[in-house]
Amino acid sequence: MKKYFQFEELNTNYKREFIGGLTTFLAMAYILVVNPLTLTLADVEGLPDAMRMDYGAVFVATALAAAIGSLVMGLLARYPIALAPGMGLNAFFAYSVILTQEIPWQTALTGVLFSGLIFMVLTVTGVRERIINAIPNELKFAVGAGIGLFITFVGFQNAGIIVGNDATLVALGDLTNGNTLLAVFGIIITVILMTRKIKGGIFFGIVITAIVGMVVGLIDRPSGVIDTTPPSLAPTFGAALEPIFSSPGDLFTIQLLVVVLTFLFVDFFDTAGTLVAVTNQAGLMKDGKLPRANRALFADSTATVFGAVLGTSTTTSYIESSSGVAAGARTGFASVVTAVLFLLSIFFFPLLEVITSAVTAPALIIVGVLMVSALSKIDWTRFEIAVPAFLTIIAMPLTYSIATGIAIGFIFYPITMLVTGKGKQIHPVMYALFVIFVLYFIFLS
Repeated sequence: MKKYFQFEELNTNYKREFIGGLTTFLAMAYILVVNPLTLTLADVEGLPDAMRMDYGAVFVATALAAAIGSLVMGLLARYPIALAPGMGLNAFFAYSVILTQEIPWQTALTGVLFSGLIFMVLTVTGVRERIINAIPNELKFAVGAGIGLFITFVGFQNAGIIVGNDATLVALGDLTNGNTLLAVFGIIITVILMTRKIKGGIFFGIVITAIVGMVVGLIDRPSGVIDTTPPSLAPTFGAALEPIFSSPGDLFTIQLLVVVLTFLFVDFFDTAGTLVAVTNQAGLMKDGKLPRANRALFADSTATVFGAVLGTSTTTSYIESSSGVAAGARTGFASVVTAVLFLLSIFFFPLLEVITSAVTAPALIIVGVLMVSALSKIDWTRFEIAVPAFLTIIAMPLTYSIATGIAIGFIFYPITMLVTGKGKQIHPVMYALFVIFVLYFIFLS
């Protein structure tokens, strides 16, 4: 097993991989609670039961989709990247597709299934890999740094350190709030551990913060450890296939086509950004290219297909995997560990109640610090590179979207290169992406 995962070549061991996989799981564990709440539209009152998905079934589907995706990624692509139903895409699924467009959730799942199958075809034919490898190194570094800023912003937001403000959009939160103070404590203790070069410092920071939160009464102690009777998957399992046989006419509409293309677009570039950022952080990129990229992309598309059949929105690679890399993970064995933990979480759900946003926020912030190191690899003296790189980086946190940040930067790259007489250095794929992204923004308008 050590030989298969290349432990010696990557200077790692079982302990580091286990801690890395566990850290990634803890950083992602919130999705087990957030995804069911989102897909069931729990915060919308007066909604007919027929428009709501079953909470328990979605919880199990979320855990299984994450386990399958992470396992395939670990064993096939051998990358320390975990997968789960994506944030943002689940909100689009629930609030735009089901609530606003009033598309039945079964049909919405069919849309997710179709997008996964299309991704699988694009992956097998090598189209997705060619697109990723055609992206210039400078923009790849910009994507990594931009995601670092984005994930730090999310961490500050989850901690309550940064809040919304009608006048200035964002402002400093209430630093006297107990949960915010707990997150600040977590940041300090994690910074101390990382500064002292304690291996697994981020993981131990999460554990210490959770324990302190329970001691001071900010986090409820778990109601139990094991629940031997997990919820049934029956209400959602196979629901994505029902419209294909019962009402195929509902599938051939402009409305559903737009839904499928949206799932396709956002997942494609969120995944591309995450793969580039995490593998670059782990030192796994070679000559600006991603080894075994096709396998990683196949794992992503496979997880989406299985997730749709199980009963959840698009499953995608998680940027929180970077917390596991920061804790020492370098191989797919860490993803296998994360996959097993997602499986066990079905039975250990009561124990996960202690992993709150205040507990995981410090990990996200520290990971952001580590990821922005990619800024040093960008040649800022070349204005034609500096502009698209900067716009890629700054647009991610400001638009709250990795995909939008990539789109803005990739539109400006051909422009700045052409006006400096360097059009021949642009890969044809980048020209195609320019057109696609411009059409994307026109469509959004």
